[in-house]
Amino acid sequence: MLSGRLVRMVEDHADELANGVVADLQKDPRTSEYHKLSTAELHHRIHDIYHNLDKWLVGEAGTLVEARYLGLGKRRASEGVPLSQVIYALIQSKTHLFDYIRSARLFESAVELYEIQELRYLIDNFFDRAIYHTARAYEQEQAAPRTASALKP
Repeated sequence: MLSGRLVRMVEDHADELANGVVADLQKDPRTSEYHKLSTAELHHRIHDIYHNLDKWLVGEAGTLVEARYLGLGKRRASEGVPLSQVIYALIQSKTHLFDYIRSARLFESAVELYEIQELRYLIDNFFDRAIYHTARAYEQEQAAPRTASALKP
């Protein structure tokens, strides 16, 4: 199965892929607040996506994605990273992944092309859910201080 082989290739090259994303985030003017964040923490988060891609795409991944990205949204809000930059960082992580898959050029038949399309669907679904849960938690974190101050006499 090609998609399984591609997932394993991504997982095997997780370190290299994560390094590329981190380097891009820390130099891109659209992610200026990421220039201030810990390289090690960014690498760890991105590496985890790539190294455990199979876990994030199948089975009970929905609850794992929700928990992980609710935490990310709260953390980035508390760090003062603009939501647009957080979302852009997630998009960059997906873009790097798609670029790697495209560069692998492992498909030679219509069936293999279909498997790549199916994998792209799963990856898109993962990142869409990650962005949603991140934004939801970010907004909740941003609203929390206003709610608390509104309750004070």
